[in-house]
Amino acid sequence: MKLTVEQLLPSDASSAVLVGRVYDPEVGGPCVVAIRDEYAFDISNRAPTTAVLFAGADFAQIATNVPHPGKKWALKDLINSMADESNPNLPRLLAPVDLQVVKAAGVTFVESMLERVIEERAQGNPASAHEIRNNILTQIGSAITAVKPGSLEAKKVKEVLIAEGLWSQYLEVGIGPDPEIFTKAPVLAAVGCGQKIGINNRSMWNNPEPEVVMVVSPDGVAVGACLGNDVNLRDFEGRSALLLTEGKDNNASCALGPFIRVFDDGFTMDTVRQLELNLTVTGDDGFVMNGSSSMTKISRDPQDLVGHATGRHHQYPDGFALFTGTLFSPTKDRHEVGAGFTHDLGDIVRISTPELGSLVNEVTYSQEALPWTFGIWSLMKNLAARQLIS
Repeated sequence: MKLTVEQLLPSDASSAVLVGRVYDPEVGGPCVVAIRDEYAFDISNRAPTTAVLFAGADFAQIATNVPHPGKKWALKDLINSMADESNPNLPRLLAPVDLQVVKAAGVTFVESMLERVIEERAQGNPASAHEIRNNILTQIGSAITAVKPGSLEAKKVKEVLIAEGLWSQYLEVGIGPDPEIFTKAPVLAAVGCGQKIGINNRSMWNNPEPEVVMVVSPDGVAVGACLGNDVNLRDFEGRSALLLTEGKDNNASCALGPFIRVFDDGFTMDTVRQLELNLTVTGDDGFVMNGSSSMTKISRDPQDLVGHATGRHHQYPDGFALFTGTLFSPTKDRHEVGAGFTHDLGDIVRISTPELGSLVNEVTYSQEALPWTFGIWSLMKNLAARQLIS
């Protein structure tokens, strides 16, 4: 994975407040870090987890006032460590969240909404998708493009599509009053930049999903954002929406990073609303696919999505991370005409935007990715041994 420090970081890194996590082989566990001057500074003695950090009112001050002197890692060394993910003696970047629940909002862009309908009609068979796609775009696409979810107009469109036999459960969450909010990954299961991402080896139709991920404090306030890859098995969910969990939650199927950018005067929710994400997939076979996802085209505002996920109806005492959905649904043919895109082993997936840097991962099978063994109890024991909690 060819990656430079400049690509890893936001273009205005010198003024950005960035928080992440680094695996420290000396202590056998994760350290919360703040990024300054191309170094990751350990701030674990002030915040043993990022969940604890963002639960406090002074999180921005802690992330800004990095300790000098103190333990630190050069970002170029962390990038070099990406070449050998399995080496326990090398420090490496981890997903920047820890005890936060990882949630996801689905079907928040019209293009991806229609692709979910196509998957449903194709019953998970990629060979059927091409013809169905043309029919669906003709019959439904124009009707829902400019409809505001939950509006009176959306209700009227629903009535028409039901009468014509074109309604779908995906259109319900796409333009109805309530979005799809699901749990993407268990606590501590996400992988970070440079780690391998996993697809189930039983899947024959799958894809990356480049997304902006909101990081939310225990009191329901969005405190920052990072990049995410909501790895998706299209054939699983296409066979049945009840297979969503199997299609979305597999070993190493959730990537977050490289760092959480904390909201401040230079990076706000309005900035998030304007972000343009770029995606490149490069295969060992010479295949290259480029795509993009513009937050300006999202059908539900990111702040509204946060409000649907938490409130009187649902609390998160350690906070949560929320994937906001993707505009990008790859349809470029790879192996045969009309079959669209699916991953091959060894694909390098790069998601980037100038405001958040780059998230880069290599594709493997979930069955062959490093097993997830470091859970909540392991973290608590490690932090206690380091006298960071009592």
